[in-house]
Amino acid sequence: MVLTRRDFIKVLGAGSAAGLISGCGNDADKLSSQDNRYEVAKTGNARILHITDTHGNLLPNYFREPNVNLGFGATFGQLPHVVGNKLLKQIGVKAGSADAYAFTYNNFEDLVAKYGKTGGFSQIKTVLDSLRESADGVQNTLTLDGGDTWQGSGTSLWTRGADMVEACNILGVDVMVGHWEFTYKEEETLKNISFFKGDFLGQNVRIIEDTLMGDEYITMTEKYGGNGLFDENEGLPFKPYVIKNVGGHRIAVIGQAFPRTSNANPQKYFFPDWSFGLREDEMSELVSDIRKNEKPDAVIIISHNGMDVDIKMASRISGIDAIFGGHTHDGMPKPVEVKNAGGVTVVTNAGCSGKYIGVMDLNIKDHKVMGYEYKMLPILTDFIKPDTAMVSFIDKIRTTRYDKDVVEARSAKMLNNPDRIGKTYDEILTEKLCTTEQTLYRRGNFMGTWDQVLVNSLREEHDANFAMSAGVRWGTSVPAGYNVTMEDLMTNTSMTYGETYVSELKGAQLKEILEGIAENLFVQDPYLQSGGDMVRMGGMDYTIDPALGLGQRISNMKDDEGTPIDLNKFYKVSGWAQVSNVGNGRLMWDVAADYLRKQKHLNLTKVNHPTIKGVNNNPGIENYDGKLI
Repeated sequence: MVLTRRDFIKVLGAGSAAGLISGCGNDADKLSSQDNRYEVAKTGNARILHITDTHGNLLPNYFREPNVNLGFGATFGQLPHVVGNKLLKQIGVKAGSADAYAFTYNNFEDLVAKYGKTGGFSQIKTVLDSLRESADGVQNTLTLDGGDTWQGSGTSLWTRGADMVEACNILGVDVMVGHWEFTYKEEETLKNISFFKGDFLGQNVRIIEDTLMGDEYITMTEKYGGNGLFDENEGLPFKPYVIKNVGGHRIAVIGQAFPRTSNANPQKYFFPDWSFGLREDEMSELVSDIRKNEKPDAVIIISHNGMDVDIKMASRISGIDAIFGGHTHDGMPKPVEVKNAGGVTVVTNAGCSGKYIGVMDLNIKDHKVMGYEYKMLPILTDFIKPDTAMVSFIDKIRTTRYDKDVVEARSAKMLNNPDRIGKTYDEILTEKLCTTEQTLYRRGNFMGTWDQVLVNSLREEHDANFAMSAGVRWGTSVPAGYNVTMEDLMTNTSMTYGETYVSELKGAQLKEILEGIAENLFVQDPYLQSGGDMVRMGGMDYTIDPALGLGQRISNMKDDEGTPIDLNKFYKVSGWAQVSNVGNGRLMWDVAADYLRKQKHLNLTKVNHPTIKGVNNNPGIENYDGKLI
């Protein structure tokens, strides 16, 4: 009798799957109660696999979940706006377990020591292959990527996303959408798409009308196999949807790029010919047309809208069976079922940094989805044998040498760094900059310790009173007591517009900036939110009342010495990643690297956590390091 791999796994039992679980010594005992979480028996007849927001992280990493993810109005107390112990109680997870480590910030340092790193494309590939096999073959599965994949690391910056394109091909990604994928130059983006073996979708992306009046754009798309010009008459650069045969069932997949890409990123430098928007009416019409003309067995969306936007869209459009979302980096342990005029749409989100794989088994009968089962699988690196093909590919990338053709910036004087030329990517990225006494993390609505490192270094570099850093949500963590490497820093700063700057702003302008960003974050209509979190302010404390309206949220602005900010006084303010202009200061990662090298043992004596009003009973905040009133 010849045993299949599935039979072999069943014989060996939990925690010791040959070729999957790396079960040796005490490591196997740590997951002995997990019942081999990566061997998921098929319960339906079409399996959807979902990853999102991996942000260039080919290697395993640490990622601390937020202790602040506030919801107001309709989102108060609703997933994903529940954190920590309240979340554990809501989803029925035991404190200290592997799932508690994955889904919450609780006891992060202790559980890091117990469970280790998460993610890693070599481990993700192993698990994806296992999930395909347990679905009786790849023909019964569909692998979706929610975007923000081709950006976010040193190697993705230096290869202009090309390393991640090939990594996605090795993973077997069938369909994806984009956001930071568009922050390379248009020709670079189209080149990447032309090498991607799956379908790159974007129903809500349009070619700007004036662009189509000339021949230059069309000539450019011809160089890349027509990518960027799917439908000239409709002004569609990319396919809005694709029909996939999954287990003998026709599934329509619609792609939704980040609607505010043009607002949040430098359009004129990177994608001057494309516009973005939510385009709910067009989405509704498209779903109806697909249902009527294509007669699919299921309609799903791979989205980069963000969780709250997806939930609202699901409530307003009928005919969508499931939305697989990204952008907000919410590791959703269970889906949200949203009622609408046509029935129910299931909304999920698969976190970030390669930390999770979402698995949804659809039960399709008589050309209709009759039910589903969903699991969110944390990728616990130490317990998964890496895929050898992916390991080989990553090694090849890491041994590539940085040369004069590398492009790091928009600024001509900082296209590349002569100090890096001739070194391998691995030699550059494994440099130890210092050790840290505090865990360095990014996620949270207001401030993180990684952000404090950035604003401190900006203030020092530019001799500024204050510093601002965008509240982006990507970036891995470094546990307390660990070495901080150049790789860690690059995962928090790598972008194609990382130039720093210094300018003079009045106190009133600083307040206006804070008020505007607070409105983008806390306005109760999800369609009006821009994503991201509050701008990080270095050298300044302030009070915020998130539930108030525009112009009323920010008060009590003071510098680090406690002196009130004079609204009529000019202050030197440094920052980075300007959207409309190109800063003339050094790149953010070089500024922060020099700051960290000087620390040797980083100890942040002050973190500029704002004082928050009116959230004491909000389940989206717990163990806040600042003051609550």
